[in-house]
Amino acid sequence: MTHHHLHATSETVAWGYWDAARPPVLRIASGDTVTIDTLSGEPDDLPEDEALLLPEHRAVLAAGPRGSGPHLLTGPIWVEGAMPGDVLQVEVLKVELRQPWGWNIIKPLLGTLPEDFPVERRLHIPLDMAARTAQLPWGLTLPLDPFFGNFGVAPPPGYGRITSIIPREHGGNMDNRALTEGCTVYFPVFNAGALFAAGDGHALQGDGEVCLTAIETSLRGSFRLTVRKDLQQALPRAETATHYIAMGFDEDLDDAARQALREMIRWIGELSGLPAIDAYTLCSIAADLRVTQMVDINKGVHCMLPKTAVQRPSLSTSLSTS
Repeated sequence: MTHHHLHATSETVAWGYWDAARPPVLRIASGDTVTIDTLSGEPDDLPEDEALLLPEHRAVLAAGPRGSGPHLLTGPIWVEGAMPGDVLQVEVLKVELRQPWGWNIIKPLLGTLPEDFPVERRLHIPLDMAARTAQLPWGLTLPLDPFFGNFGVAPPPGYGRITSIIPREHGGNMDNRALTEGCTVYFPVFNAGALFAAGDGHALQGDGEVCLTAIETSLRGSFRLTVRKDLQQALPRAETATHYIAMGFDEDLDDAARQALREMIRWIGELSGLPAIDAYTLCSIAADLRVTQMVDINKGVHCMLPKTAVQRPSLSTSLSTS
């Protein structure tokens, strides 16, 4: 295995879009690890104090071209051997802060309650990189739990260039706060090489991300990327040390919940052989449906099931039933 470091530059960052036609900026072998530097913030989001900015930030913004979204995505990375129909296994090994500030915004017509808050407000929030805490303007100090809001593989090539705002089957702007350091995410592959990219660093976010953003900031992430030809799936899935996580995305929150639940029922069957009707009952008893985010056109719901609730078939059981 080889370790790589992908820096954020005008050549390696795509501003506001996903596109299967974007050429890879790095090629790695399956099983390699890669550290990815990311940036967060459009020109209006940056603080006045230039000393706070990472040296490459303004150069990346000046380079363009840009899509219709606000996210800065570093990549894509070509993973050797990945082909459509495979799954890319992404282990999130480490997530680090790159700067001592973050930002949060409310904008008219956006967010969960636009009729209640028809204003634009942008906060710059100090981050203590050593203590890993945020200092909110009203004096509250909160511990950070950083993760990447927007990461995944390139979408199906027929989609062309799409906005970075809407989460879809390739991942993208999932804004799932459970996908932090130590988790493993599985993405269905739609293009040769998979074409992995990451960005949209979040220092801290609640489920729902209700006002429009989290504490947005620039992060550095280390990942292990592995091609899995033994798996097949239609949507991103994830697991932590304690939970399996199935995800759904739809403009209708009810439909997103149904999608996440159906994915979990399907996954339980794959893991344990449990019939769908029993998996449905198990989800009602042991799984949690959580609102991932309410603000990205396609809303998100994720279904979390404790690993202790899934009984994997033993060798003796499989032999006795064969």
